[in-house]
Amino acid sequence: MDRLTRTVERADGVDDRVAVEEPLEIRVRGRALSVTMRTPGHDEELAVGFLHGEGLLAGAPVSVGPTPDLAANIVEVDAELAGDPGERRFYTTSSCGVCGKGALEQVAVHAPPLPPGPVVTAQLLGALPGRLRQPGFAATGGLHATGLFDAAGDLLCVREDVGRHNAMDKVVGRALLDGGLPLHDRLLCVSGRLSFELVQKAAVAGCPILVGVGAPTSLAVSLAADRGLTLAGFARAGRVNVYADRGRVA
Repeated sequence: MDRLTRTVERADGVDDRVAVEEPLEIRVRGRALSVTMRTPGHDEELAVGFLHGEGLLAGAPVSVGPTPDLAANIVEVDAELAGDPGERRFYTTSSCGVCGKGALEQVAVHAPPLPPGPVVTAQLLGALPGRLRQPGFAATGGLHATGLFDAAGDLLCVREDVGRHNAMDKVVGRALLDGGLPLHDRLLCVSGRLSFELVQKAAVAGCPILVGVGAPTSLAVSLAADRGLTLAGFARAGRVNVYADRGRVA
């Protein structure tokens, strides 16, 4: 957790813990592709998860590591890209996964149809946020989390970050590096609201169920319905609201 938080002195002279936010440049075979503001840690996962979610990876093999000169806050990905990203090089803030892409109509979701996936109870979906491990949030109140669960509700992987989409990218990137994509029999749970880019990333990762502690946006609901993804919000204390594709909820 030391990389997630930092002690600062408040204006009243009291020490406080805050979430760390620093830039990360993602390069592909030496070419700078994106700069994202993130919480340091699991940067390799973030890089490949981001590229996968954008539909930019042509497929295996994918390797990732520091740049040859070991420059700080830069990660190098060795992978074949699906075409020339060209104008898709952009700056990404820690709060938005689609910034810099221009008109919404230009955002392509590279996701095949989702499989039937697991059938789970509403009570299980409502219990998932309570199973997230969030030490960084507990210390600062300033970090988002994404958790990957199996169909029984057991936590498989969790990541925290100042950016909700970064936390998702880190979890998906870990699954990609472990050969665990697509996430056809898995569940994803996020600690905040359900926005368009999170539904996009879940769909591209092949995950049929996405749960959030907060509310969904209208575009998130529309995209989930279009992709056949079960979208559930306001999950807490064993209760949940299902907004799209209730067929997987017993």
